[in-house]
Amino acid sequence: MQIGWYPGHMKKARELINDLIKNIDLVVEILDARLPQSSANPVLQELRGRRPFIRVLNKEDLADPAATKSWKNYFEQEEGVKALPLTARNRSAAASLQKLCRKLVPKRGKPGRPLRVMIVGIPNVGKSTLINTLAGKKIARVGDKPAITTCHQQIDLRNGILLSDTPGLLWPNLEDQNGAQRLAVSGAIGENAYDQVATALFALNELGRHYPQRLMDRYKLTDPGDDPAELLNIIGSKRGCLVAGGEVDTRRAAELLLRELRGGKLGRISLETPPASQQPDA
Repeated sequence: MQIGWYPGHMKKARELINDLIKNIDLVVEILDARLPQSSANPVLQELRGRRPFIRVLNKEDLADPAATKSWKNYFEQEEGVKALPLTARNRSAAASLQKLCRKLVPKRGKPGRPLRVMIVGIPNVGKSTLINTLAGKKIARVGDKPAITTCHQQIDLRNGILLSDTPGLLWPNLEDQNGAQRLAVSGAIGENAYDQVATALFALNELGRHYPQRLMDRYKLTDPGDDPAELLNIIGSKRGCLVAGGEVDTRRAAELLLRELRGGKLGRISLETPPASQQPDA
């Protein structure tokens, strides 16, 4: 099944961001630390111009620490870009983000000259959660499904920083289907746009290649094997995802696997690493 998900409001989101960014000093893009490349939006490179750019590696508590460190180094090779791993609900981490914003735009953030920051990100990467943490109260809607934020709002943090919250923005053509599958694994894409069993099989293939021990520990396996379909059946059988006659309900097994992976039940896992040829020397 080809994944292609671009709700109508997202076209409007791009138009809105293109208009609003004219009065913005700094852009903050929220990424999923487990898949920074797939959750990054190439459109922003075009829209931000030469403005300072912070790439927040959110959900770093769910990601492989070594991979996150590599991504931070990779992103910061680009002029004007800083990367900051954090967990959106952590107040001290949010304070670190504000400090970095001020450092990158030192001439603003004073009375009469607020530091104007645009927060952007694809759906379900934790953008609204981070905004609520920055504000110290619930301002932006938060949910466990994508496309919660559908309109623009401006938030005065009352400390010299003015935030512009934008709708979750996803590019219209998911040409890289591996990247699209990673987004589906993370929950960034609406459930109606992908086949859960196919996505679970993709996830099992990736986990078997990079984190086989995590699979064995979580599902009490002696060997994860090399057949994702067979492994999904084993997991479904062990977890009672059965239908009449004792056969495995593969859809329920797929839902269980994806839910546990997204929730960190298999440990800290990253689904991609920076291109080897473009990583800085150690």
